[in-house]
Amino acid sequence: MLDERSKYLRRQIIRALKGGGRGHVGSSFSLVEIMRVLYDDVLWPDDVCILSKGHGCLAQYVMLVEKGLIDAKELDRFCRSDGILGGHPEHHIPGITFSTGSLGHGLSLGIGAALANRAHRIFVIVGDGEINEGSIWEAALCAGKHKLSNLTVIVDYNKRQSYGRTEDVQPLEPLVKKWKAFGFSAYEADGHNVGQLRDSCFTVTHPLKPTCIIAHTVKGKGVLEIENHPLWHHKDVFTPEDAVRLEKALV
Repeated sequence: MLDERSKYLRRQIIRALKGGGRGHVGSSFSLVEIMRVLYDDVLWPDDVCILSKGHGCLAQYVMLVEKGLIDAKELDRFCRSDGILGGHPEHHIPGITFSTGSLGHGLSLGIGAALANRAHRIFVIVGDGEINEGSIWEAALCAGKHKLSNLTVIVDYNKRQSYGRTEDVQPLEPLVKKWKAFGFSAYEADGHNVGQLRDSCFTVTHPLKPTCIIAHTVKGKGVLEIENHPLWHHKDVFTPEDAVRLEKALV
C-alpha cells in the first residue's frame, strides 16, 4: 500500500498526463519514491540530479513543482506548445541541469559533473532497459577509475522495457556483481520503500568508490490495472476517462 504522499504525487502525474493527453505512465510511476526521497530528504542545494531515463520525467516534474521551481499550472500544459514541459527533461526547465532522454548518455554527463567538482554530490537515475547501452558501461569504467565517491547511480530496476521483460530482451543478472566489478560499491533496495531508499542514499557510500543503488521497483506501481502491463509503457492517447479511472484505482 502506498502512503498518502506517494498517492498524491501520482495524482499530480495523472494531472499532467491528462493535460498533455499522452505520456510515459509506467516509467513515471515506478520512479515516484526514488524521486520523492531524493528531493525531500537527500539533495543539498548544490547537488545535481540527472534523470538519464528521461522518459520518466513526470516523476521529476512533480517534485520540481513541489519544491517551487516550476509553476503547478505547467503540469496542465505538459507536452503542449504553450508550456515548458516536454516528454523528456530539457535544461531550460528550472531545476534541470542537463537535457536527457537519449538513453545511455546521462551517466557520462554525471561523471563530467562529478569530476568537475568533487565537493558536490551527483545522482544519476538510469533505467534497467537503458543499461543495455554500452555507453553506460564505458561510463561506469571511467567512474570506477577516477574513484568518484561523490557519484551515486540509482537503477530503476522495474524489470520491464518498452517491448518486453528485461530478462527476455537482455538479461542483467548478476547485476550487483557487475557494478562491483566496474569499481562501484553496489547495493540493493526496495525502490518503493521510502525508509530503505533514504537509508541507502545517506549511508551507502565508500570514500574511494562511486555508489550504485539497485532499486527494485514495479512498472506502473500504484495501479494494479497497469502494473507491468506493456501497453502502459507509453500512452499516445490518455483521456480524461483514463485519468478518473487511474485516480480511483490508486492503492
